[in-house]
Amino acid sequence: MHRSKLAGFIIDCETDDLDAAADFWSAALGMPKNKADDPAESAYVKLDTDRGLHIEVQQVSHPSRVHLDIESDDIEAEARRLEALGAKRIGTVRTWVVMEAPTGQRFCIVRPQSEGFADDANAWD
Repeated sequence: MHRSKLAGFIIDCETDDLDAAADFWSAALGMPKNKADDPAESAYVKLDTDRGLHIEVQQVSHPSRVHLDIESDDIEAEARRLEALGAKRIGTVRTWVVMEAPTGQRFCIVRPQSEGFADDANAWD
């Protein structure tokens, strides 16, 4: 058995100015920026939200879009479950798996990030 649930949304921005992109989305959504000090996280700016979802602005080299993250306590099991539903595995980046829905949208399966993950997540056999 493993668990999974919607973690949040990632605003992919094909830009050379991540700070300006994060400033826009912060103001547009009314969510303060929370940029990490870790250089490994330099392509990401989290937006603080009390809505229970993870929202961040990400600098990317592909066309701008919004994608969602699904968090799971067993990434491989969740990828297999979603493949059985028709999704395609695109690749692995660091600790997460990039997938594509049968309808063409890309999404990622990531490690649990939210407090109370096990209490709120769906349980799958």
